[in-house]
Amino acid sequence: MARSVSALADLGSTADLATAEDLFSAGRVVADSAQLRAVLGDPTVSAEGKTALVKRVFRSLSAPAVGLLTVIAAQRWSSHDDLLGAIEELGIRAIAGSAPRNVDIVAELLTFGGAVTSDARLELALRSKLASPDSKVALVERLLDGKASKETVAIVRQLVAQPRGRSVRESLRAAARMVAAQSGQTIATVYAASPLPAAQAERLRTVLSASYGDLRINQVVDPSIIGGLRVQIGDDVIDGSIASRLAELRLQLAG
Repeated sequence: MARSVSALADLGSTADLATAEDLFSAGRVVADSAQLRAVLGDPTVSAEGKTALVKRVFRSLSAPAVGLLTVIAAQRWSSHDDLLGAIEELGIRAIAGSAPRNVDIVAELLTFGGAVTSDARLELALRSKLASPDSKVALVERLLDGKASKETVAIVRQLVAQPRGRSVRESLRAAARMVAAQSGQTIATVYAASPLPAAQAERLRTVLSASYGDLRINQVVDPSIIGGLRVQIGDDVIDGSIASRLAELRLQLAG
């Protein structure tokens, strides 16, 4: 993945929204073709053979997209899903790296994620296996029309069209982390029983940034927290919630 991200960086401003759309399209083609997945995921097939196949199959796509696909194809991935995930991540990073400065994709993704979380019917509609990908994409476009940038809409379209077994909430948060990472930022997800006042959220961001670098705060309201905070940054969890303390107390009393 590091080699693939490095290849994207080498393209600079050449990689843009159109490049990302081509990558997303290629990823869906690979996902729908058992033959392509078998060849690209086969460690016994040479890198040269895989890149030649990619150039032949995706010759109609833009040069930057084909170049990135050949880099991805040349790597050895532990699973087909990792391969598809790499194509998607490069597309998301291409969008993040080329977006105008005034477009806050992270905020838009997290806002939409919050809307999905708070509306059970919407979440069900987006994760239902009975609904076609096209109908889910159409629903997303209607919901985000005039409310989000074209960059964010492109990312959300991809996530609902190719969920790869993920929940909508999970994929939106992962995409937000990728966008933030492209800008050298990390997302701290803060779980609290009620929304934090702006001043408190900023103090928390400042304190955490001293240890984790440039941070974005993503607030999630979870009444089960009862009080206090639970913070997750990557694989690190800082649990100062009352619910956690009560659970520890119950364990101590039981012992």
